[in-house]
Amino acid sequence: MAIPVGAKAPDFSLKSKQPSGLVDIKLSGNLGAKNTVLLFFPAAFTSVCTAELCDISNGLGAYKALHADVIGISVDTPFAQEAWAQKEKITITLASDLNKEVTKQYDVLFPMLANIGDTSARAAFVIDKQGIVRYSERTPTPKDLPDFGKIKAVLETLK
Repeated sequence: MAIPVGAKAPDFSLKSKQPSGLVDIKLSGNLGAKNTVLLFFPAAFTSVCTAELCDISNGLGAYKALHADVIGISVDTPFAQEAWAQKEKITITLASDLNKEVTKQYDVLFPMLANIGDTSARAAFVIDKQGIVRYSERTPTPKDLPDFGKIKAVLETLK
């Protein structure tokens, strides 16, 4: 079960490959300034993950209008994430949880995906400016997408 609504969201520092090089992405960087949508996904270069993050990238303006920053997190390396983002034109910030520490903190570890190994489950969290979880969803299977309508509705209440 994922971290529940009302809980304090664990802070993290994860690597992201940006044009300027490797940078640290921290949840605490948004605290006090904007709400955060965390999207955990199993693996880059897979069909469902590609469709999800391309859709989010194409609609990123709607999240910005709701004063929210969107961060995608997977256990892929930051270099694989960057290659995937460039190939698929994914524009949201991607952060690498290679050691699965944040995935475990948010309780969204998916064991043995396709008998390959442990990954992040597909999950979504809305975290307000004070660092409190206001929406928490772990989908039943990696093929199911989070309820983005509910995510936006929660963000509307946090403006």
